Amino acid sequence: MWQTGQPPDAAALSGRGLQYVRGAFRETGGVQREIKCLGGYFGKLLQGDFGPSFKKKDFSVSELIADGAPVSAILGISAILLATAIGVTFGILAALNQNRLQDYSLMTIAMIGITIPSFVMAPILTLIFGVYMGVLPVATWGGGAFNHLILPVTCLALPQIAVISRLTRGGMIEIMRSNFVRTARAKGLPERLVIGRHALRAALLPLVSYLGPATAALVTGSLVIEQIFQLPGIGKYFVTGAIERDYTLVMGVIILYAGLVIALNLIADVVYGLLDPKVRFD
Repeated sequence: MWQTGQPPDAAALSGRGLQYVRGAFRETGGVQREIKCLGGYFGKLLQGDFGPSFKKKDFSVSELIADGAPVSAILGISAILLATAIGVTFGILAALNQNRLQDYSLMTIAMIGITIPSFVMAPILTLIFGVYMGVLPVATWGGGAFNHLILPVTCLALPQIAVISRLTRGGMIEIMRSNFVRTARAKGLPERLVIGRHALRAALLPLVSYLGPATAALVTGSLVIEQIFQLPGIGKYFVTGAIERDYTLVMGVIILYAGLVIALNLIADVVYGLLDPKVRFD
């Protein structure tokens, strides 16, 4: 039980036992000088030191994050690349065939991808391809093969494909009606150049703003997917830390996520300026 400005009081302890716990916590946590302790913590953060783990005494938070970061990074980057490639393609096809069968079919698939959560999709795909058909491994990691990536990456990418395809479709429909696209067509440019060089570049602006925080969320680990497939990533460590009340581990993951969101949003702003010259002049 936390009280403002006081060490945690254990409800089950009283008298001499409670005094011992308070004294031990003061020695290890430095709560006698809270401001100095907080300043020292932020100073260590700048050096990449997130402090010791409360539960895993032999490891620091930085070591645990470094251990899970490659797994989450591989999953997240693979999922966002797959989702971007498929989602942009679906969005372009749907926009070029607006209010036709292709448009309705692709947007129906996108809607299904949005409405079915990952904790439902993952067990379904696991049962079909991992248990019944036996063509893909379940709850494994490593071994040098890439087939262990297929199921978790697919589950991570499906919702992103749905969102990206809808964003691309909306942007393409709006841009295809603009004056500069009509001018490009009037000059006799081939349709593929009109779409690829002019329309798509402007239509991707809303997508760039979305990909920043989406990439940060995927790279720092998926809580559900890593738990279902038992992947040793940051998301699994975060859930374990929350269950075990490993506060320093949870804080470390949250700070890492916040830092990635800030960094990727800055990168998105730079890319936004490269795609839209008006932003640079503004």
